[in-house]
Amino acid sequence: MADQRTNQIYRVTILGMFVNIVLFIFKLIAGIVGRSSAMIADAAHSASDFATDVVVLAFVRISAKPRDDDHHWGHGKYETLASLIIGAALFAVGVEILIESATKISAVVHGEVLPRPGVIAIVAAAVSIVVKELLYQFTVRKARRLGSPSVEANAWHHRSDALSSIGALLGVGAAYFLGEEWRIADPISAIVVAALIIKVSIGLCRTALAELLEKSLPHDVEREILSIISATPNVEKPHNLRTRRIGADIAIEVHIRVDGAMTVFESHEISRDVEKKLRARFGERTAVAIHIEPLK
Repeated sequence: MADQRTNQIYRVTILGMFVNIVLFIFKLIAGIVGRSSAMIADAAHSASDFATDVVVLAFVRISAKPRDDDHHWGHGKYETLASLIIGAALFAVGVEILIESATKISAVVHGEVLPRPGVIAIVAAAVSIVVKELLYQFTVRKARRLGSPSVEANAWHHRSDALSSIGALLGVGAAYFLGEEWRIADPISAIVVAALIIKVSIGLCRTALAELLEKSLPHDVEREILSIISATPNVEKPHNLRTRRIGADIAIEVHIRVDGAMTVFESHEISRDVEKKLRARFGERTAVAIHIEPLK
């Protein structure tokens, strides 16, 4: 099951890599030929998408490794680390676009006339919007089906590229069709897009950091866990529940109380029953540790 999940992550990520390479080359040529700095910046965004695809492939391979002597809880958090790197890359791209756009606006205010872009830049932006939004929809569905935070983060990177291209299309279109005085629309729209990219990146980084810092699962999930345990026959008073997320999987530690007159074998069978129910609900790779206490 783990190998199948890893292979599916590889396939969706390699598809994204191929698309990003093609878009990067197309948008770079369009930016240079069409004299559009917005499109050249958009091409750089596609290049950063390709870089994060590489990060996902590298870290997912590591996270799929089984537990070993150095990683008793497995390697799942390497995938979380990949999400954090992708979020940081998105943030850097957003800040770069923000600074570059602000610099252009300042130049226009001081009398500089921005060049009129070519129609090829408009075509490249339109193509990028359609392709990257389709890629986002495909990737995010796969990510949620596979329970992969790094693939979902990468999906948002695809959408951020589509948003960047929307900004480029609006700006380039205004500069091309509305005349010289409207060419400032290019950097203004880019600033709006940069703000959206930064917002998405902060959300991704916050989620990844919470997991790396051992934040517990949401209260409603913990209540469900206690409910499953309490519904198991001969189990009393589950307590000292501790939860955390390990990449796409979760870890559960809990104390339960059973009849003190039970044999060790009987109490062990009860704990196995609890583990089976929790893994049936939260996935076969769920790490479960149960401490048994006698009921007083």
